[in-house]
Amino acid sequence: MHILFVADPLESFKTHKDTSFSMMRELQKRGHRVSACEVTDIAWASGGMVTAAVREIRLTGDAKDWFRPVDGSGGQARAAVKDFTAVVMRKDPPFDSEYFYATHLLEQAEREGARVFNKPRALRDHPEKLAIMEFAQFCGPTLVTRSAADIKRFHAEHRDIILKPLDGMGGTGIFRVRDDGLNLGAITETLNRGGAQSVMVQKFLPAIAQGDKRVLVIGGQPVPYCLARIPQGGEVRGNLAVGGKGVAQALSARDREIAEALGPVLAARGLLLVGVDVIGDHVTEINVTSPTCFQEISDQTGFDVPAMFVNALEAAIG
Repeated sequence: MHILFVADPLESFKTHKDTSFSMMRELQKRGHRVSACEVTDIAWASGGMVTAAVREIRLTGDAKDWFRPVDGSGGQARAAVKDFTAVVMRKDPPFDSEYFYATHLLEQAEREGARVFNKPRALRDHPEKLAIMEFAQFCGPTLVTRSAADIKRFHAEHRDIILKPLDGMGGTGIFRVRDDGLNLGAITETLNRGGAQSVMVQKFLPAIAQGDKRVLVIGGQPVPYCLARIPQGGEVRGNLAVGGKGVAQALSARDREIAEALGPVLAARGLLLVGVDVIGDHVTEINVTSPTCFQEISDQTGFDVPAMFVNALEAAIG
């Protein structure tokens, strides 16, 4: 197989923890070829195919100089996206206009015969905050609104709440407002931009003290271990990007119940890899763009998450 990764710049990878790197390493171990490009490298011209300026690479095993171009030149070659065995879409959020346009380009490549994982239409149809609406039976009290009055009423009912932007990532823009309501108005104005932008508001879940769990679902099946991202130093956020401590642990009965309910539904829509965020017994987000935590779980438990992913990818390609 020859697999094309659409990802962030290879030079930016932190290989000791990068999930895309771990996928590439497993693919190479099995004798598959690996190429990479960025979303900015994808193009289409009428009368032709969707193409990308790609680099075929080989992993070196060196932590610092971790890849080398196969042709030795370091340059890019333009190729039809459909000519790869599969495309793995791993561009990190934010899901902005350029990401949106990239999904349309990749969907056109699908019409030409490309196999893309996660499926471009499914990426568009499952925004990571709003995708939980379909599975409300697993969620805590949640409100999505532009209205400052609605947010005020939600706070009056639940007293301790979390507010966050719908397009945030890595814990950015998340605020907690406690019973006293201190700064609720100012925070609302900041996030909803005077009523111009929707905000997600959720009841604060004290179980965050035990971690914001990333439950991975691959090919519709749960990975048997999750990564609990535990807030540190008085933080309310457990995200690793803001200093949370990642502790791998076996799935609880509730974690498994959630994963087994969501997994087959999402897999049937072309979502080969999903990261479900769970606090206590409640789903808070469903991540589909570039779920992470492969290496942290594998390193701490010995369970080979990249191998499970490549098994699923090989099976999906057939």
